[in-house]
Formats: sequence, structure tokens, C-alpha cells
Amino acid sequence: MSQHPDRTNGVGIFGGTFDPVHIGHLRTSVELRKVLGLAEMRLIPSANPPHREAITSAEHRLAMLQLALSSNSGATAEPGLVADDRELRRKGPSYTVDTLAEIRAEIGTDTPLYLCIGMDALIHLNQWHRWEELADLAHIVTVARPGWHLPKSGEVLEFVRAHRATSADQLQEAPAGKILIMAMTLLPVSATGIRQALQRGESIRYLVPDQVIDYIRQHQLYSD
Repeated sequence: MSQHPDRTNGVGIFGGTFDPVHIGHLRTSVELRKVLGLAEMRLIPSANPPHREAITSAEHRLAMLQLALSSNSGATAEPGLVADDRELRRKGPSYTVDTLAEIRAEIGTDTPLYLCIGMDALIHLNQWHRWEELADLAHIVTVARPGWHLPKSGEVLEFVRAHRATSADQLQEAPAGKILIMAMTLLPVSATGIRQALQRGESIRYLVPDQVIDYIRQHQLYSD
């Protein structure tokens, strides 16, 4: 893992349970890295997610993510996507603010850091641990489906208004502190739907990388 990426490009953080990782996660990471001009996008499995329970162990979820990104190590493959295991190495709940603080300490105070989340996460951001400190450590890039809308009132709306950016270029002017909402056409794939398909004995080919499918079969995940 690069500890000191190009200071002009910055680092993206894309967290989740990845239970299992699928093409929606991967394609969104690729597109965000391109649009934001990132040196790298770090995909971080939540070892102990505080707001939801993972189906499989963090170790299995990390292994599947590493397999999904393994083909990116070649010279002709998609570069810049990195599996980051730091939340598995840390005890206690996997709080995003702690992860951002760790990465900020590694890359320095001047490198832009981008926390990439979905609109559903942004709407409930005030339920996150020390949520108001997130913008002190990173920019918050929210991926929303076309037709998205913010809450009509409340502290999340006020937080967004206080930090709102209107373009990706504005995020490069500072290492943290802005919120950008990007409308993107997301692939209609979900980990829940994949798990349900596996339980019904249906194929998940082309929804999940082949290496991950082989891993799921080998370890008999999601079948019960």
C-alpha cells in the first residue's frame, strides 16, 4: 500500500461490509477515482460495523475483496484500487472517524482525503460516531442516484449547507472540509440480492468477480 501518494491527487476512502464485494462496488470505485482524479482509492471492509451486522466474518470479507482486486495488479489492469485491512487490525467498533484520523496521520495534513459514501449514508450521517468531525479530516463525496434529494430540515441538512461544494474541482483547493453530491447511474446490484440468489441456488455469474464466486463456493458462504 502506498503510504505517500501524489499530494496533488489525494486519496479516496470507500468503506462497507462488502458482504460480498460485487461489480457495483468495483465499478463505482473506478468511476469515482477517475472523476476525482485520485492517486488511489482504498476499499476498507468494516470489521465491526456499528450500525449493521455482517453475515460473514471480516476475514472472509477481506479475502474476497483482495481476490476481487487481485487482477488489478497487472500493468494493463485497472490501477489504483487498494484493499485496506486497517479496521481488522483495530479492536472495537469500526468507526469511520477513527479510520480517517489514521489515514490523515499517514498522508499528512496537505493531501486531500475523500470519504466516499452513498446518499442513504449521508441522510443518516448524524447517527455516526463523532460525525461532525468527519469534515475536519476529509471531504465527503456522496454518490446519489439521479433524482436524489436531501432531507427538508434537520442537522444533516444544515451540515451539508455549511460545507457544500458544487464541483469536484473545488475539493482540490483544500485537503478537507467540503461535501460534494454527485449524481451517478449506479448498477442495480446489491449484496443482499446476491446472498438471496445464492440461497435460492441461482447463478451470480457476472455480478461478482469469478475469483470471489470460487471463494464463496470453497468456503460454502451464504448457502444456509
